[in-house]
Amino acid sequence: MKVTFEHVISDEKSSFCVIHNNLPVSLLKWEYHYHPEIELVCVLSGSGTRHVGYHKSNYTNGDLVLIGSNIPHSGFGLNSIDPHEEIVLQFSEEILQFPQQEVEARSIKNLLELSKYGIHFHDEVHKMMLPKLKLMLESEGYKRYLLLLEILFELSKCTDYELLNKEIMPYTIISKNKTRLENIFTYVEHNYDKEINIEDVAKLANLTLPAFCNFFKKATQITFTEFVNRYRINKACLLMAQDKSISECSYSCGFNNVTYFNRMFKKYTEKTPSEFMKNFAQNKVNVDLKVESEVKIKASF
Repeated sequence: MKVTFEHVISDEKSSFCVIHNNLPVSLLKWEYHYHPEIELVCVLSGSGTRHVGYHKSNYTNGDLVLIGSNIPHSGFGLNSIDPHEEIVLQFSEEILQFPQQEVEARSIKNLLELSKYGIHFHDEVHKMMLPKLKLMLESEGYKRYLLLLEILFELSKCTDYELLNKEIMPYTIISKNKTRLENIFTYVEHNYDKEINIEDVAKLANLTLPAFCNFFKKATQITFTEFVNRYRINKACLLMAQDKSISECSYSCGFNNVTYFNRMFKKYTEKTPSEFMKNFAQNKVNVDLKVESEVKIKASF
């Protein structure tokens, strides 16, 4: 898994960037990355993985998320299947300068502050904003800029949302430890279906076992063991969406005991595997990988 800095270039004759992704997912990159620009991601329809800061969960039936400046995140086509279509707005906070006496602008400023935690807007907001976001693809010049302000103002008035993280993830955690974290993430990606020895991972990171445990907890807010379990459960959700059996999902994702798999699945999704499969078949599931109440962060890498 790469961790990259993305250089965002504004569109020609515009102060911000509008992206319309409507290609097969195999042709697009969904790397974990960060950039100074604030980003509004609207997936028109379909399912995939939502990965913002410390938070990781699955979504279905489209998505709408506002991501603050320099918050590491993946493209929302991660783990999705075709067709996948999305509209992405990337803009610098500097283009939204308002006079101090502009009372109406305070709500937008508050929205941008909250975006540092990642804001997931619920289905009704998603449906409400779709026409304006589609209109953004056809707009130019000053009308386009005014439409951006209108979109942000309407979002700032919404209360139907959730914050994806309990605390802000400093991008410096990623940038300063980029290579080490890339090696750890990639190792788990390649070995999640096998038994993983934490001592081997510590050697890979060129750290003693205690130092590795401290480093990983500081960087991700969770233990390495919990990270691996969540990664495996996330993969299991994707296999279940492809009509794989519970036992097949369990063993394919590195769980050698179905009973333990069931317990971990319920812990992180708040559903049993059977409930998940039933709800997914009815196209109603929207899984967030939960953690226990004593853990600060809602979900992990």
